[in-house]
Amino acid sequence: MPDLPAALLCTARLRLLPAREELAAQVAAFRGRNARHLAPWEPPAPPGFDTEPVQRERLRQAQAEAAAGTALRWWLQQPEDPSRLLGNVGLSQIARGPFQNAMLGYALDEACQGQGLMQEALEAVIGHAFSPELKLHRIQANVRPENRRSVALLQRLGFEEEGLAREYLYIDGAWRDHLLYARRHAGYTGAPA
Repeated sequence: MPDLPAALLCTARLRLLPAREELAAQVAAFRGRNARHLAPWEPPAPPGFDTEPVQRERLRQAQAEAAAGTALRWWLQQPEDPSRLLGNVGLSQIARGPFQNAMLGYALDEACQGQGLMQEALEAVIGHAFSPELKLHRIQANVRPENRRSVALLQRLGFEEEGLAREYLYIDGAWRDHLLYARRHAGYTGAPA
């Protein structure tokens, strides 16, 4: 299913902007501002990762993935402050056929923690993923057990724990276990396309 809709999603407090090259400076600022905050939860970034040229290339790649139907990525913004990005949400590894699945990833600015903004953003993305446009049957998310906030968020959103992947990713200086979560679209009908 190539050329996925790169929809602008809106919630009560947020605009979820589809990834596009013009956001490179704002994305670089977000990454630089949150490098230490995100380090315990993400694989190590290569040198120069937080720079505008690297982020511009990553945004180009995200646009190409959307056009190919393999990923969708959004950047969070509050309408009253369009110059500052607060985080991101992505559906990657979108698989069709009998799987109809995507991997969910997300990150939120350290200064925005505890305000319900990521839950709001994820509700919008999940609704879009399960919409007649995208027709996904399942969304998976993997999280370190120590990331209690993220585990609680996934549980509030109706994700169910499916298992533990030992030494799943190299993060923060070691191979880290991850809990595997998934949410299925309860209203999914018909055979996959």
